[in-house]
Amino acid sequence: MSDAADTTSPRTHAGAPDARGASVILNAIQVMRCFSVETPLLGVTEIATRVGLHKSTVSRILATLEQEDLVERDSSTRRFKLGLGLIAVTGPLLADLDVRRAAYPVLQDLTERTGETTALMVWNGNQSVCVEQIVSPQQVKHTTPLGTRYNTALSSSVQIFLAQAGIDAARRMISEGAVILPDSTPAALDAYTDRLKDVSGHGVAVNYGETSAEEVGVAAPVFDHRGDLAACVMLAAPRFRISEEVLSTLTKACKRAASEVTVRLGGQPGA
Repeated sequence: MSDAADTTSPRTHAGAPDARGASVILNAIQVMRCFSVETPLLGVTEIATRVGLHKSTVSRILATLEQEDLVERDSSTRRFKLGLGLIAVTGPLLADLDVRRAAYPVLQDLTERTGETTALMVWNGNQSVCVEQIVSPQQVKHTTPLGTRYNTALSSSVQIFLAQAGIDAARRMISEGAVILPDSTPAALDAYTDRLKDVSGHGVAVNYGETSAEEVGVAAPVFDHRGDLAACVMLAAPRFRISEEVLSTLTKACKRAASEVTVRLGGQPGA
């Protein structure tokens, strides 16, 4: 993309928004989305490669973001990472998530009873996003840091949201590539949609080492007072200590926790 995208003016003509100005905003968003739990530190060249922009353009974007504390430089590597200013931006949103407040004590109790990491996940249209987490006290554990996003169809939380969205919507998102199913052949897709029907019927989804050979995930839906799916409770644990018997126990505990959050939201379990 040309560096001309950095040139902005209030209007192009007769009240029409400046498309170049909008492009600058989109570029800045792309830059911030490059950072993740797996890659918290990135250099200018790395970011430029990921977003397809010239290094000089990325440098100017980062300089502006740094001024607003949205990114900052790591003191040892001088590479960039997300800044604490983002908390000021996202704080009001997180504080306004009633489901997050309702779920927090339930997640604490679930982690205490199971000894495993628990999380609250919400759906952004094609990804399951972690908005709360209680980390396992055990030395070996799996974590789901705030902001972690999943778009893999076999993820337990994604199964919950796709099951609620409906078979047609799920098939469409998979066919469009918005949600990733490793084997998307017609037979595999049919088997997956049958699986979603089971998830919907049983009110729980399991990912037993399907997205990561070392991890087990269990998720159950949370409904609000209108009966709409508001979120899901997810439990993550290392696979080596999850036998079939333990998995059954975790599944029941996860479903109970999700039902408790539902009740706290004024909903009916299994809505």
